[in-house]
Amino acid sequence: MPSPDPIIRVLDLDFYYSQVLALSKIKLEILPNQVTALIGPSGCGKSTFLRCLNRMNDTIPNTRVAGKVILEGDDIYVEGYDLTDLRRRVGMVFQKPNPFPKSVHENVAFGPRMLNLVDGRESLEELVKTSLDRVGLWDELKDHLKDDALSLPLGQQQRLCLARVLAVQPRIILMDEPASALDPIATAHLEDLIFQLKENYKIVIVTHNMQQAARVSDCTGFFWLGELIEFNPTGRLFTNPEMELTETYITGRMG
Repeated sequence: MPSPDPIIRVLDLDFYYSQVLALSKIKLEILPNQVTALIGPSGCGKSTFLRCLNRMNDTIPNTRVAGKVILEGDDIYVEGYDLTDLRRRVGMVFQKPNPFPKSVHENVAFGPRMLNLVDGRESLEELVKTSLDRVGLWDELKDHLKDDALSLPLGQQQRLCLARVLAVQPRIILMDEPASALDPIATAHLEDLIFQLKENYKIVIVTHNMQQAARVSDCTGFFWLGELIEFNPTGRLFTNPEMELTETYITGRMG
């Protein structure tokens, strides 16, 4: 059976902070309905690369990109590309939960309302319910929809941020160390959600936790000093890596 077409194709991507080369000649393909993990030591370029996939780095002064990121056939770095649409299609969950200082309900409803994704109040309410339900929050919070989202425990805040992403109907979800601020129970809940969501979404997750990468991902990329050293199915990368540097890192002898 032929492999599905990649949803993202990255071609010779370089990224610069001013004159400093942070990413060099990154090439990889990301397939649909899979979880891709990015591992490597701090400062190796994982998060920078992740933010290249929805152009979040554009907000940082004196940065520039060379190469291409092809999303479903279109280069997202061509002049005039619609960034609002890009960030709807490629949603992001950050390291620390960042709910809006609004109610639980408004956190989920805000995006669809602003983007005109629903027709009328009834459709909006159904989308809020569905989005919260998909992250396991509806039963927990259905009687607290007017509560301040910032009053929630961190685990619920992070799931609410994920529900906020789902509400705008993305194709891809980027996760930058999404469990680093969470306790083990909340982390396990988040990992369960990743398994469930990959049936409908492409997920790319940056993690320092190699055990987490092994648990949740189908493919893993190992970054080192701004280069993608190896990108392979997760089982192969962790048990039979192609590159000596990969083996040195995952066995704890370096990094």
